[in-house]
Amino acid sequence: MRPLTEAETRAVFEKLGRYIGENIQLLVDRPDGTYCFRLHRDRVYYLSEKLLKVAASIPRDSLVALGTCFGKFTKTQKFRLSVTALDFLAPYAKYKVWVKPGSEQSFLYGNHVLKSGLGRITENTAQYQGVVVFSMADVPLGFGVAAKSTQECRKVDPMAIVVFHQADVGEYVRNEDTLT
Repeated sequence: MRPLTEAETRAVFEKLGRYIGENIQLLVDRPDGTYCFRLHRDRVYYLSEKLLKVAASIPRDSLVALGTCFGKFTKTQKFRLSVTALDFLAPYAKYKVWVKPGSEQSFLYGNHVLKSGLGRITENTAQYQGVVVFSMADVPLGFGVAAKSTQECRKVDPMAIVVFHQADVGEYVRNEDTLT
C-alpha cells in the first residue's frame, strides 16, 4: 500500500470531480478524522489515517484490501470508478437523476436510463456530466454519464437514452467474486 503519485492523484480527483465537484475536500477532511487515498495492486482505497497506521504492521503481500475500494487503474493507466464508491459519492453529488420505479430494475441489470424511465433530473446538468442515479425514494442505485443535458431531456422522444450506465448496485450480485 503506497500513496498515489501526482499523476495518479490527478486522474482520481478528475474522475471524482466529474461526480462531486469541489466536494472532494469533504471526503478528505471529515469531522471524524482525516482520510486518504492509497494504491494497492492497481486499486485505489479510501481509508482513515488511523486505519492506515494500524495496517502498517501487516506485510504488503499478505494484505488483500484495506478501507473502501474507490476504483482501479486499468492497464492503460486510466482510472475506473467502482460501484463500491457509491455510498461516498451519493451525499456529495452535484448532479442527480431519479428513475421511475419501473425503470429501476432495468438500470440495476446494467442498462442505460431512457427518457421514459426518467423521474427527475437536477437543473443545469450538462451533457456528458457525471451523475448519480437514485430511485424516487432517494436510494442511490449507481452512477453514469448524462447523455443529454437537462434542456435536451425535455424535448427528446421517450426511447432516447438520457443517462449512460457506468455502475450500479446490481454489480454486487453480478460480479461479487471480483469486487474488493
